[in-house]
Parts: sequence; structure tokens; C-alpha cells
Amino acid sequence: MSYSFEYIDIILLAMIAGFIFLRLRGILGKRTGFDGKAPPQFEEVLNKVQTKKAQKINENFDDLAQKEFLKGAKIAYETIITDFSDNDNKIIASKPLLSNEIFNQFNEALKERDKRGHYAEITFIGINSATIKEHKKIDKILNVTVDFIAEIITCIKDKDQKVISGDSEKIKKIYDTWVFSRDVTSANPNWKLVNTLT
Repeated sequence: MSYSFEYIDIILLAMIAGFIFLRLRGILGKRTGFDGKAPPQFEEVLNKVQTKKAQKINENFDDLAQKEFLKGAKIAYETIITDFSDNDNKIIASKPLLSNEIFNQFNEALKERDKRGHYAEITFIGINSATIKEHKKIDKILNVTVDFIAEIITCIKDKDQKVISGDSEKIKKIYDTWVFSRDVTSANPNWKLVNTLT
């Protein structure tokens, strides 16, 4: 008699397991992969996660991040400005700091100057100020516009070392607005100069 009760228990358990399986199958579906479209309740969650991720990237460029960025931007500014002189380096040190377009523009200007038999002397005195004018994120690219005020001594000389422009002894104040850019999804932390505004 006890055997028949045990047999009934087994049948009941099998029926319950089958019912649970069918319910799970109805909720989760039969396939083992992503069909390309998430169920509506999950789409809402995914959208919230993606929005939070985008906000996090923007929030990460907070006051502290901007302060660190400006330290690097000042170094880049001085490196690029002094590299544009003819101290035998021909903007080689600046190349990793420049977009391809800006590098080509600088390189062409150097070639043109060289063709005329002119060369530049630049003494970098210092940066008076560097302030972030604006920062914008377009898709995965973060662009930061910086206003620089700096002091340099600069002049252009001909092949006979005669000054044809500028002053080899006078300090000149210069005002520049540069745009730096970085792919926020890249593991490479380096920024590049992508535009110079007048």
C-alpha cells in the first residue's frame, strides 16, 4: 500500500516539474541566444543603463578631471608652439599630440618656410592662463575647447640671419583657442589637437 502512495507522489512531482518547465519555457522562450530584439521590459532597463553610462562619461569630466586635463593641455601647448620653431626637430615631438590634419598643416607650413630660406626662433616664456571655454561630447568623441594666453619671444629670419618679422628681444603676448579631442571609449588616454581657432 505504501508503495502505491510513493508512486502517486512521484507522478505528482513529475507533473509539477513539467508544469514549471512549461511555464519557464513560455516566459524565457526556447532559443539559447539573443534574437536581436530584447523584450520590452528589458529594453527599458537597457536604455536606462546606456543613459547612465553616457551620463557617467560626461560626469567624469568634472572639476578634478578638467584640472588634470588643463595640466596636460598646457604641456601640449608649449611643446607644439616650441616645436614649430627650427630647433632641428621639425615638429617630431608634437606628432603624437596632433591629428593627421593638423600635423599635415603644420608640416606644410614648415616646408613652405624652408623653401623660402626662412627659419623661426621661438623662446617660450610661459602661459598666463588656460581656461576651458566649452566641452562637448558627440557620440564617443569628447571635444574640449581651451583659450590660451601666453608669452613668447619670436621672430622669422632669412638665410643671412636678418630678422624679417617679429622681434628677437621683445616679449609678445599671444591669444590662442585650440580644440583637443579624445575617444572616450579608447584605452589610449592621450588627447589630440584637432583644430586651432582664430
